[in-house]
Amino acid sequence: MTIKGMKKNALCLLIIAILLVSFPFSASAHVSVSAQGAILIEQESGRVLYGKQEHTQMRIASITKIMTAILAIESGKMEEKVTVSKNAEGTEGSSLYLRAGEKIPLEDLVYGLMLRSGNDAAVAIAEHVGGSLEGFVYLMNQKAKEIGMSKTVFSNPHGLDDHENHYSTAYDMALLTRYAMENEEYREISSTKSYRSPQDGESWDRVWQNKNRLLTQLYKYSTGGKTGYTKRAKRTLVSTASKDGVDLIAVTLNAPADWNDHMQMFNWAFDTFKLVTVVEEGIVKNIEDSFYKNKVEAIEALKYPVTAGEEEDLDVQITLYEPPKSNEWEERGVPNPVGKIEVKLKNKTIGIVPLFYNGPIEVKQKSFWSKFKDLFFLINGVNSRG
Repeated sequence: MTIKGMKKNALCLLIIAILLVSFPFSASAHVSVSAQGAILIEQESGRVLYGKQEHTQMRIASITKIMTAILAIESGKMEEKVTVSKNAEGTEGSSLYLRAGEKIPLEDLVYGLMLRSGNDAAVAIAEHVGGSLEGFVYLMNQKAKEIGMSKTVFSNPHGLDDHENHYSTAYDMALLTRYAMENEEYREISSTKSYRSPQDGESWDRVWQNKNRLLTQLYKYSTGGKTGYTKRAKRTLVSTASKDGVDLIAVTLNAPADWNDHMQMFNWAFDTFKLVTVVEEGIVKNIEDSFYKNKVEAIEALKYPVTAGEEEDLDVQITLYEPPKSNEWEERGVPNPVGKIEVKLKNKTIGIVPLFYNGPIEVKQKSFWSKFKDLFFLINGVNSRG
């Protein structure tokens, strides 16, 4: 199999490798927020730039709908028409004023969910995608496990206070948003300021304005997000922002001054960090071993946000399998991944990029989990040279 043919699976391995490590940054006195729980992360690396009770479980209100939206998008049913049920029509709280029996595209419901925060849309989406509310909640919790949201329990698709066991953490919601922002359609919906939806059986359209004031009024670097409020959760907010190639995700839970909290965190991070390409994608140039020289490829670049003082503390270490002294690899194929690049900051691992052989000898073909096992051993040490 060629390097290009393996990139898709290898990228999954890379993502897993990077998610296995973290390197939080202490913001000390530079940031002070009103929120009970808060976090700021850099999107590409997942680095935690600021945290305040970020692992404390709290109620989350309508930022729940980020999970509802991404499941709807990933269902492959966005072009299907949804028939609104009586159950959906009667949902309390923020509403699109859907009528039982009307038909509306799932895509329009997701826009209404994210912009107008329609609780009736959440129920209609759940019933259509999951077959029932209970079925959809099961999908929500399964996806949460897949993403690594270890302190999250979903009990409904909208975030209303109708269940005791419905909560998450600022950290988990940042993980969810980071995952969702990898999806182009989610990014488009989240960043939309206004959306028009033709109404079944009517001559006039529904028009929804985005409730995220950072996006619509307050912050020029805003790229989207989701607002939330219930009496028990208070104000919750997830927002994203981008400037000079740095993409940020902020989450606040129970935050009286959430708009200011997010702008303060964003401005501080944009002033403090820059995104550095630590590992370039492609052939690794600085390998002198005659067997590997100009034949080893990093399948993905690794970028990481650092302060001016941290850049000189970055350390890149290359580890490769020791080639056999006989012609074993010529006969049986080169193992892949054949090594790793481990990046450290102040002696703490911040990322691992698998290295793949791209030379004249045939490469062994392995299953995804065989590659994962090999990568695990690479992360934890191998017989090496380089």
